[in-house]
Amino acid sequence: MRNIVYYVATSLDGLISSADGNIDGFIPEGKGIDRYLRDLKEYDTVIMGRNTYEFGYKFGLKPGQAPYPHMQHYIFSESLELQDKMDNVHIKKIDINEIHKLRKEEGTDIYLCGGGQLAGWLLEEEQIQYLKVKLNPMILGQGIRLFGDSTRFVRTELLETTQYENGLQIINYKIHY
Repeated sequence: MRNIVYYVATSLDGLISSADGNIDGFIPEGKGIDRYLRDLKEYDTVIMGRNTYEFGYKFGLKPGQAPYPHMQHYIFSESLELQDKMDNVHIKKIDINEIHKLRKEEGTDIYLCGGGQLAGWLLEEEQIQYLKVKLNPMILGQGIRLFGDSTRFVRTELLETTQYENGLQIINYKIHY
């Protein structure tokens, strides 16, 4: 069975963006970001929620396009409709059976590309096996939490920490339910 890997940038206070979705304070380049981009090449499948998908519009993504052309995209939403979409872009209703089906398919581990709401639901459903945090050296104060509204207690096992030149750290954890 494939693992789901939540690979996400956070502030020191566990936020993935400001309340309005602003990520201006996050480190945009450097060796840590280069590593992240290399790591993404290892995945053949990405899952995300509607808000995360539509966030790409701010950076030039057109509705129906695949942000990661080499991956199959599964966007979980109850309301997103795309008239014209690429063959590797699929919209699914939020349903645990869809997650189970994806995990049972052949392929690499599954990249969970945000956001907090979907990640919180997957955590509650015990479906995230690994957490890779790009820890940014800043405090946002308020915004979108790493696991949305989830209040689930979960133990983690530290697997690796790598520090980069601009204070960014990539920290890998295994999640134990």
